[in-house]
Amino acid sequence: MNAQAGITAVGTGKHTRAVAHRPLLQYEYPLNERIRALLRLEDLFNRFEIFSMREDPHDHHVALLTLFEVLEVTARGDLRSDLLQEFERQRQTISSFRGNPSVSVDALEATLARIEDAVGGLTSLSGRTGQHLRDNEWLMSIRSRTGIAGGACEFDLPSYFAWQNRTVEARREDVRRWAMPLQPLRVALNVVLGLLRRSGTWVRVASQQASYQQPLGGRIYQMVQVRLDPTLGAIPEISANRYLLWIRFTSQSGDQRPRAFEGDVEFELALCNL
Repeated sequence: MNAQAGITAVGTGKHTRAVAHRPLLQYEYPLNERIRALLRLEDLFNRFEIFSMREDPHDHHVALLTLFEVLEVTARGDLRSDLLQEFERQRQTISSFRGNPSVSVDALEATLARIEDAVGGLTSLSGRTGQHLRDNEWLMSIRSRTGIAGGACEFDLPSYFAWQNRTVEARREDVRRWAMPLQPLRVALNVVLGLLRRSGTWVRVASQQASYQQPLGGRIYQMVQVRLDPTLGAIPEISANRYLLWIRFTSQSGDQRPRAFEGDVEFELALCNL
């Protein structure tokens, strides 16, 4: 897959990891549309899990809106077919390491087992992703109204208001049931993103005057990872194509407007590709 020229992706730190006994903030930047979609879906599924487990009707409203966003993302392209093709390629690549004394047999077999489970889940799906939600006229009526600011008020959707006032257990069960058919997709994207994240090698680098450039020599990468000390106040913004990676660092003042960071920035960098 080709990295797109001139992509600028300003992300939010999603993971905090302990490196050398210091918590670092990790940013991830997709370099093609497929990985961009997978990262968006991962974020949506994580958000859904958080809000669906809460008790307040407003939280379950957010969970339902999140499912609608999943529909929007999955409607663009055939993610299931793309994932199955990627799994087949990874299965062949990983299987070729069987018998290599430098490769852990247990780790290799565990990875292949995760791939097989993900493939089994994807192949069990029938029809268009999320079609069970599209076929639910009541849910689609809510979806159409939530596209209007304040459109889900009780006088607009009295049946939805009644549902929101059901017991916590009943609402949770409904939300879980509506999300369950999407679970194989979530498992599959977690496997792919896990393999992608582990493919990168972390190196310690430093910017000069808040700017860092690295020639890529025409090699194609799928994701860039950056992690740095959050106390620096530096925020990475990235542009990349197949020939050059460019990271510039900004900072935020009291009005939250991004401004050029003053000084050099030491950070860790990983280029990931399956």
